[in-house]
Amino acid sequence: MAAASALACSAAIAASGAVVSKAVEIKGKTPADIQAKFGAFCAIKDWHPAVAECVESKEGEATFRTLTLKDGGVIKEKQMSRNAEGYSYKIVESPLPVKDYMATFSIKPDGDGEGNARVSWTASFQAKDKPEAEAKTVIQGIIDGGLASLAEMAAK
Repeated sequence: MAAASALACSAAIAASGAVVSKAVEIKGKTPADIQAKFGAFCAIKDWHPAVAECVESKEGEATFRTLTLKDGGVIKEKQMSRNAEGYSYKIVESPLPVKDYMATFSIKPDGDGEGNARVSWTASFQAKDKPEAEAKTVIQGIIDGGLASLAEMAAK
């Protein structure tokens, strides 16, 4: 069931608006190592330099996280699916110049057979109140900054 949800989420990402994606390879760490430290839904507060706080909550069966950013902004996100490799989520409320934002954060083997991990973050969205190029720059900055910090922390 989770795999089907992840697949549906991936299809939604591919089918809508702008797409921003980045992956980093973590040498000498297995996906299980990275998942244990960085894979929880609210672990983003520990590795993303823009996030000051993350509070996880439940509304019925749904899981949400509310991110308080270091600049004071607040983003509420809903987890759409979760499996052993990661999770997909959508933004519910946000000051960001985007709407219909869906993303997948995943941690997988890097494919070289050496026990290294590949961390990927892919987001799709429509621009809101800004040109698409500007919205893409904002989201790319969020993803790039987050994965650079995660890779640096994971290498220690």
